Amino acid sequence: MKVLELIIERIIISSRWLLVIFYIGLAIALGVYALSFGYKLTKVAFSVFSADESDMILSMLGLIDAALVASLVVMVMISGYENFVSRFDEAEKSGEISFLGKLDSGSLKIKVASSIVAISSIHLLQVFLNADHYDDGKLLWLTVIHLAFVGSAVMLGYLEKLMKRTD
Repeated sequence: MKVLELIIERIIISSRWLLVIFYIGLAIALGVYALSFGYKLTKVAFSVFSADESDMILSMLGLIDAALVASLVVMVMISGYENFVSRFDEAEKSGEISFLGKLDSGSLKIKVASSIVAISSIHLLQVFLNADHYDDGKLLWLTVIHLAFVGSAVMLGYLEKLMKRTD
């Protein structure tokens, strides 16, 4: 019976390597998103002299939004790999990535929630700059959803603070 238990434990522990497929998939998706970003940047660059100020601001907010989403993907890939699969031993030794080991699952949740709030804020700002294209009900719902993100981030931060205090 003990042999069967050891085999099951090894299978379960080894299954963490299946997560690598997801992280590689996220890296590929990040590459595709980078192409999309390059396309948007090219459109902004070619319209720099013809676009009015509000269109340029909206375009820049879109680029900032894309950068935040890409940063969020990188954060999840690196932290998830390090927390659940394996450590980045060589990168830590060389000092190449100084934040490794500092993103535990609790701080990752806070950073993800903060990134979602930032992305939602930018999207809401884009909507408000184009408020004439939206009805009041849609504006209200977008604001309520954003406030739900903010409330969730605040609660996650509070819970993380409580957890660190009890440790």
